[in-house]
Amino acid sequence: MQARTPLFTPVLVVGCFIMLLSFAVRASFGVFQIPIAEDFGWLRAEFSLAIAIQNLAWGIGQPIFGMVGERLGDRVAIVLGGVIYAAGLVLSSFAVTPEAHQMLEVLVGFGIAGTGFGVILAVVGRASSDENRSMSLAIATAAGSAGQVFGAPVAEYLLGLMAWQSVFLVFAVVILGALLALPLMRAPQPASKAELEESMGVILGRAFRDPSYTLIFLGFFSCGYQLAFVTAHFPALVTEMCGPIVPGSVLHNIGITTTSALGAWAISLIGLANIAGTLTAGYLGKRYSKKYLLAGIYAGRTLVAAMFILIPITPATVLLFSVTMGALWLATVPLTSGLIAHLYGLRYMGTLYGIVFFSHQLGSFLGVWLGGRMYDLYGDYTMVWWIGVGVGAFSAVVHLPVKETRPLPMAA
Repeated sequence: MQARTPLFTPVLVVGCFIMLLSFAVRASFGVFQIPIAEDFGWLRAEFSLAIAIQNLAWGIGQPIFGMVGERLGDRVAIVLGGVIYAAGLVLSSFAVTPEAHQMLEVLVGFGIAGTGFGVILAVVGRASSDENRSMSLAIATAAGSAGQVFGAPVAEYLLGLMAWQSVFLVFAVVILGALLALPLMRAPQPASKAELEESMGVILGRAFRDPSYTLIFLGFFSCGYQLAFVTAHFPALVTEMCGPIVPGSVLHNIGITTTSALGAWAISLIGLANIAGTLTAGYLGKRYSKKYLLAGIYAGRTLVAAMFILIPITPATVLLFSVTMGALWLATVPLTSGLIAHLYGLRYMGTLYGIVFFSHQLGSFLGVWLGGRMYDLYGDYTMVWWIGVGVGAFSAVVHLPVKETRPLPMAA
C-alpha cells in the first residue's frame, strides 16, 4: 500500500512562520492611525491613504511576485519581498509628510506581496498532495491570522514604550529575521506533464476566457474591502464610537481599561477566531462545493456587519462582532486559492491567484481610503460601513454561477 503523504512538511512549516511574522506587522497598521495623525496634526484621510496605497501596491505586486517565483524560484521571490518590506518600514520611520508616507507604503505593499498569500500559498499548494492541499492552504492562511492575533496588541504595547518611528524599525528587523528560515523551504513541483508543457500564456488565456474566473475575480473585491477597512479603521472606530468600559467589568479587571486598548485587542480577537474559521473552511473545502461555501461566508459577513452597525456599539458587541467576523475573516482564502488550483492546475497557480488577488486589493484600497475620507466628511464610519455591507451581499450572489469543472483547452 502507498504510504500517506504527511500533512506537515518543512515547506508548510516555514511558509507558516513567514506568513505569521509578515501578517503580524501588516495587521498592526491600524493601531498607528491615531498616533501618526496626532503627531503631525494630519487629517485621518492622510495616513488612511497611505495604508490604502499599501494595499493597492500589494495587489499590483502579487502577480508580479507570483511570476518571479515561477520563473526564478520561490525563495528568490520571498527574499526580494522581505528586503523590500523592511526597507519600506525603515524609510517610513523617517518620513514627516503625508506624501512621503504614501509613496513609501508602495514598498511596504510590494514587500507584503513577496512574503504573503500569493507566493506562500502557491509554494505550499505545489508541495502538498491532492489529499492534503485544501487543509495545507488553510493552515498557511491561519498562520497569517495567528500573526494578526498578536500583531496589533504588540504594536500597542510597543507604542507605550517608544515612539512609532522606533516601532517601525523593530518591525523591519522582525521581517528580515523571518528570512532566516528560508533554507528549509525546498518545494517540489507536483504539476502534471501536460501542465508543465503548457506555457503561461496558454493558461492565462484559458482563465481569461472562462466566465468563472471573472466571477471569482469580481467576488474577491468585497473580501478586500471589508478586511482592509476593519484592519485599518476598526481600532479607531472602537476608540471613538464604543461605549465606555465599566470599572469592575471583566475587561477592566484583565487590564483592558480604555476603548483604545479594546480596539487593538479586537483585531487580535478577530485573528484568533479566524484560525478556527480558516481551518474549518479548509476541512469543508475538501468535502463540499467551494463556490457554495464562499457564497455562504460572504452572506454571513453581510449579516454580521449589518447587525453590528444597527445596534448600539458597546464593549460586548465589539467582542461579539470580533468573534463572529473573525470566524469568517480569511476563510475565503484557502477556498479561493484551492478553487483556482482545481480549475487551472498548479503550474501557474501563483500568477493566477495573484491576478485574482489584485481585485481583493482594489477593494482594500477603496475600503481604507473611503474609511478615512468619509470619516473626515461625516465625522464617523457609518456610511462607509454600509457600503461594505452592500459589496458583501454582491459577493455572496456572484459566486453562485461559478462552474467548478476545469475548462477544456481551446482546439488548435
